[in-house]
Amino acid sequence: MVKTVTGALKVLSKKIIETKIEHIKYGSDEDVAKAVQSGDVSAFEVLMHRYEMKINRYILRILPDYEEAQDLLQETFMKVYININSFDAKRRFSPWIYRIAHNEVINRLRQKKKEMISPFDLDTFLPMSLKEDVMNKVEDIKLTSAELNNCMGKLEIKYREPLLFFYLEELSYNDISDILRIPVSTVGVRIKRGKDMLKKICKEMGYEP
Repeated sequence: MVKTVTGALKVLSKKIIETKIEHIKYGSDEDVAKAVQSGDVSAFEVLMHRYEMKINRYILRILPDYEEAQDLLQETFMKVYININSFDAKRRFSPWIYRIAHNEVINRLRQKKKEMISPFDLDTFLPMSLKEDVMNKVEDIKLTSAELNNCMGKLEIKYREPLLFFYLEELSYNDISDILRIPVSTVGVRIKRGKDMLKKICKEMGYEP
């Protein structure tokens, strides 16, 4: 037992050291992207290491099928590699890669016709106070992870995505605006409405948010 624990600690320590070396060598995501643009193939592996789990988690929250999610994950990173030279290293990398993943998810949904993606969005014309909304945290919904996931799966995608990006991925309103190509004020509207709808869904499913 002691040997097993010691071995596990050594593996963990090695991973921590490798992570530190990675950050020392490449720095920020934007620096890594610039290295890929310069032809450093190993730098792309660093990007995959940093974002594989995050992108996979996002996709699974929208399309909860493991094999389908893996397929979209591969397609996302393929698009990232092919289009890396179009990335502006003066901007943040995370919204750029999430935008690619978002496009892959939306295209798959359209193909499957699971959800209608309307080009007209009333939320754009009904902005709200961002300062007021940012104070509303999802933590006021007291549910287990499984219960929250069940409720989230019933939420319309245009409200589900902003909630996932803001609370789970901890992206800013500006980042979400860049990913979804909607005004920052609309991000606030969708997060507020999404929370209200989520609470209603949870209550209808017999949960007490």
